Amino acid sequence: MSDEARPPRTAVVIPAAGRGVRLGPGAPKALRALNGTPMLIHAVRAMAASRAVSLVVVVAPPDGAAEVKHLLDDHALPERTDYVVVPGGDTRQESVHLGLQALPEGITTVLVHDAARPLVPVDTVDAVIEAVRDGAVAVVPALPVADTVKEVEPAEKPGDPEQVVATPVRARLRAVQTPQGFDHDTLVNAHATIALTGEGATDDAGMVERLGAPVVVVPGHEEAFKVTRPLDLVLAEAVLARRRANDGF
Repeated sequence: MSDEARPPRTAVVIPAAGRGVRLGPGAPKALRALNGTPMLIHAVRAMAASRAVSLVVVVAPPDGAAEVKHLLDDHALPERTDYVVVPGGDTRQESVHLGLQALPEGITTVLVHDAARPLVPVDTVDAVIEAVRDGAVAVVPALPVADTVKEVEPAEKPGDPEQVVATPVRARLRAVQTPQGFDHDTLVNAHATIALTGEGATDDAGMVERLGAPVVVVPGHEEAFKVTRPLDLVLAEAVLARRRANDGF
């Protein structure tokens, strides 16, 4: 079967190997409970809610792949979607790369999603997939920036005053979210080309940009925020409570 005749297939890679130190000591961030269920499970369900998603690859902490596999097995997930757990690496970039290596042949679109964004609506997921299938090689959901942003010269010591060097035009700025969507071959090429140095890349679309390939933005959603700090957990619980009240979720 030629490439043109193959039906499009979408897979999601969820890097969940990080420790999440800003949420304090304890379990890795992706395994923290949100409304009694680990954030990772919420994130997997959010991706699998899209009927276009046929596979979700969870990249687990290197020493926690078995635990994460048991976690997925213990929670109800949509049966039309396949789930695979692979051990991750020391950085997000390395973990995404390992997730890409686990994809079977025939995957045409790849989404990369933060496990710490557990509440992204399915409409956002579908919009990203649709944009890739319409021809974009890299797609990022994003929101306009509400606050004025200052570029500063970082202080040598935390807490010291920092010198402002520029004020970017806010209308040209966007706060990016996930899932980020990619043509499969473009993302694989980016990971094969961009050197893994230091902490690695924290944004896959940025890697594609460095290849010189175009990246486009689609509207994000306010509920696709990243749960990073304790206050974010409070907000996420409130969103879930509202969903239960409105939708019986």
